[in-house]
Amino acid sequence: MRAARYYDNRDIRIEELEDPTPAAGEVLIDVAWCGICGTDLHEYLDGPIFCPTHDTPTSLTGETAPVTMGHEFSGVVSGLGEGVDDLAVGDHVVVEPYIIGDDVETGPESRDYHLSPGMNFIGLGGAGGGLAEKIAVKRRWVHRIDPSIPLDQAALIEPLTVGYHAVERSDAKAGDVALIGGAGPIGLVTAAVLKAQGVTVIMSELSELRRQKALDAGVTDHVVDPRSQDVAATVRELTDGRGADVAFECTSVQVVLDTLMDALRPRGVLVVVSIWGHKADFDMHRLVMKEIDLRGTIAYVNNHPATIKLVEEGKIDLAPFITGKIGLDGLVDEGFDTLINHNETAVKILVSPSGEGL
Repeated sequence: MRAARYYDNRDIRIEELEDPTPAAGEVLIDVAWCGICGTDLHEYLDGPIFCPTHDTPTSLTGETAPVTMGHEFSGVVSGLGEGVDDLAVGDHVVVEPYIIGDDVETGPESRDYHLSPGMNFIGLGGAGGGLAEKIAVKRRWVHRIDPSIPLDQAALIEPLTVGYHAVERSDAKAGDVALIGGAGPIGLVTAAVLKAQGVTVIMSELSELRRQKALDAGVTDHVVDPRSQDVAATVRELTDGRGADVAFECTSVQVVLDTLMDALRPRGVLVVVSIWGHKADFDMHRLVMKEIDLRGTIAYVNNHPATIKLVEEGKIDLAPFITGKIGLDGLVDEGFDTLINHNETAVKILVSPSGEGL
């Protein structure tokens, strides 16, 4: 099979590998579509971060570079390892792409397995990846989806679940007003979850194209251009002077963080969703004087079933977020380059490792 292999920053190669075979307790999946994630771009530009180096493994798998990339993917079950009897060949599935220690409790009541020591992600820290034609995954991390969900849209369930967990962390409820800083892929899917739960959404975004995408997708009630508008003042105007109940930082940009603090009502909740590669210059006095509740969020924890249900019930339409489809050979030139240098023109670019569907 063909796969995209991460060797080092700015060094990704398309190579031929042996097809994987499912071990006991594993599921073999023919990958249909895999999204390019912002984390993949960080690994390409600045890594290794989650990826291992050539000398030092960074995951519980013990693998060193090169590793296969891709963690936002959908596919079809093509084989079952010994002991897997609750899935069938032909089932449509998505993967919760965790690498978690075998001694960690990951049952349905766990709320912290994603914070366990050594946690890493399939497609970053080893264990195969979705930017390959096939992958074998532990049954625990495979989620069946209704075949009515197109497999290209299903590849967005992983980032959508990031948004779902962020909203869960915020304790937002129907009738609240949420402000999102940044209409990139995670900002947009977070907005989609909020709208599905009856929250009024205001989105601040520099790019006119991305502001329009948020409106066209129906995931925001109001958009604000921070270049020409005072975001905090606009939010207060829209909320009768109160400010937003919750805010989501989705950019890792200092001025956005400051703006969200200004726009929140006293005792509001600020959720930091983005991965920061640098320290923030945080105004602690402002947090204290407004009694702001600052919360971090990472990935997801037992959120996939609820997220999948939202999509199956038609409460979230993922189609508008797909802005490009490419083959494996175009991964860097057509995919990474677009998202790095022309990111205002794209939301989610999907890769077909086999070339089917292009």
